[in-house]
Amino acid sequence: SPDEGWQVYTSAQAPDGKCLCTAVIPVQGTCSRDLRSHQLRQLTEKVQNISQSMEVLDLRTYRDLQYVRNTESLMKGLDSRLKVAAESQKNLNAKSFQELKDKMTELLPLLPVLDQYKSDTRLIVHLKEEVRNLSGRLLAIQEEMGAYDYEELQQRVLMLEARLHACMQKLGCGKLTGVSNPITIRASGSRFGSWMTDTMTPSADTRVWYMDGYYKGRRVLEFRTLNDFVTGQNFVQHLLPHPWAGTGHVVFNGSLYYNKYQSNIAVKYHFRSRSVLVQRSLAGAGYNNTFPYSWGGFSDIDFMVDENGLWAVYTTNQNAGNIVVSRVDPQTLEVLRSWDTGYPKRSAGESFMICGTLYVTNSHLAGAKIYFAYYTNTSSYEYTDIPFHNQYSHISMLDYNPRERVLYTWNNGHQVIYNVTLFHVIKTSGEL
Repeated sequence: SPDEGWQVYTSAQAPDGKCLCTAVIPVQGTCSRDLRSHQLRQLTEKVQNISQSMEVLDLRTYRDLQYVRNTESLMKGLDSRLKVAAESQKNLNAKSFQELKDKMTELLPLLPVLDQYKSDTRLIVHLKEEVRNLSGRLLAIQEEMGAYDYEELQQRVLMLEARLHACMQKLGCGKLTGVSNPITIRASGSRFGSWMTDTMTPSADTRVWYMDGYYKGRRVLEFRTLNDFVTGQNFVQHLLPHPWAGTGHVVFNGSLYYNKYQSNIAVKYHFRSRSVLVQRSLAGAGYNNTFPYSWGGFSDIDFMVDENGLWAVYTTNQNAGNIVVSRVDPQTLEVLRSWDTGYPKRSAGESFMICGTLYVTNSHLAGAKIYFAYYTNTSSYEYTDIPFHNQYSHISMLDYNPRERVLYTWNNGHQVIYNVTLFHVIKTSGEL
């Protein structure tokens, strides 16, 4: 349904009789658009607003009540003087009138306090009506959801998520057509760094790895879950035997792939055994800020993973500083095949791989866009114009996670993700 975010662009019948259509999968988090969730969020906001109003009202009422109590003696004194004046008008003189005027002047500040009381009375009536409406709406939602208990609802959600995940896997690869607005997960660390989840493990594994800095670092933090990462709790530390260079690291099937400092050597570090399994030189690859991205930071060699496996992006003197894309064997780190994209690496802000296609941004600063795409399946390229909102104005790491189909970014000390929209060609015999 279009209401769920699906967009079908074209459909036709293939020669073999199968349906051939193109579609865009909805943005992740469809459940957040559920009507009841939206209603509950609105109600929560209303309750918060009412609570704040009540707190302000309580403080103001307490203050005004104290003022009224303090003026009580003045009012009693004035009352007694008026009674005396009413009983013996003949004894009134200029001095007595002046004393009465002075007492009245002392009570004048009480008038705005009483006006405020009148205004607060109207506010209380309004708040009572709001609470009455809230109670009614909550009761209606409770009755609507009463058909399911919580456990059943949770199982239904898990089943729907599993079906959506299976559907995404059937969709296979697609062409990037859009990037969502950024979602800030955490603000932590220095201006430069990298963070990631494993690109291959089952979805139940939600560990997060965090590597602050780009220069001679060796400390890798492993958080148990994304929530632990957000709160900065429940982590273990790995101390790498060799320091890293740049921020182009990636975690793939339980191992960290990174560039060894002051070299063009690729290192595969296994987290469970806490050991280096293999290291190999990338022949001719520049290092030590010879061919970095536009932001520098020893970003000469950038590892990435997509649906097709492990890649290394770098450049050499032989290809005049243009970006080289290499398929790498994740077991041996041997280069399987390379492509010369013709795009100068120093002019690139950052890059990432999706479905065998290298996408390049034209800047690491504000105003960046995804400007260039190189297709390894056809050894061809095109210039693109895909908007890319660089919220914090300095990106030093940008990687695609094929398991989650999101972009991970380190942006000026902020850890950020982007959802992506892929244009798919779906081939199905009716089961999808």
